[in-house]
Amino acid sequence: MIKVLLVDDQQLLRMGFRMILDAEDDMTVVGEAGDGRAGVGMASALKPDIVLMDVRMPGMDGISATEAILKADPSARVLILTTFDVDEYVYAGLRAGASGFLLKDAPTDELIGAIRTVAGGESVLAPTTTTRLISRLVTLLPPDRHDAGEGRTSRDAAAGLTDREREVFLLVAAARSNREIAQELHLSEGTVKIHVGRILAKLDLRDRVQAVVLAYESGLVVPDRA
Repeated sequence: MIKVLLVDDQQLLRMGFRMILDAEDDMTVVGEAGDGRAGVGMASALKPDIVLMDVRMPGMDGISATEAILKADPSARVLILTTFDVDEYVYAGLRAGASGFLLKDAPTDELIGAIRTVAGGESVLAPTTTTRLISRLVTLLPPDRHDAGEGRTSRDAAAGLTDREREVFLLVAAARSNREIAQELHLSEGTVKIHVGRILAKLDLRDRVQAVVLAYESGLVVPDRA
């Protein structure tokens, strides 16, 4: 059973999500929080498999709450809820370690599928809307991001990767699924999965979302080429 915690300041929206999720045989909503601070406390107490996190909330916002949850429990999985008018907040959420994001008006099957995907240890990066939004997010990066001391250069990001791993890394950064990567590189899906695991280990990344963020921040991928 996938345990879900809802964190959103809109009660009607939480009610709608609860009705949808509780109708699934393999999901249950274990709690609801109306702001980020309450969400952090409930995440610690309830240990949900997935936290469905809104961005804009009174008091502690969703970005700060995501950071706090993942600092307390690095294995936690957070899905950011957003609309297109809060791009900068979504990007901050991905950097904070969220496992992906969903649009608030996403179809029910997309919401259910995303929760199952993240609960299975993967990240939500496949939809075309996600690819387009990530491309928009990176335009928010300051031009001197490599001089800030926090990011990595493209050489740093690729250091230690084999030529094949670099190819796979770039396709992961372009939001390709394992199946799509396998077809493009004429590999089996199992081989691609092994490559992805090695890439994440070598670059000290927790999931594919962080791989995307790193690829853009380091300059390995730029929006107009993605």
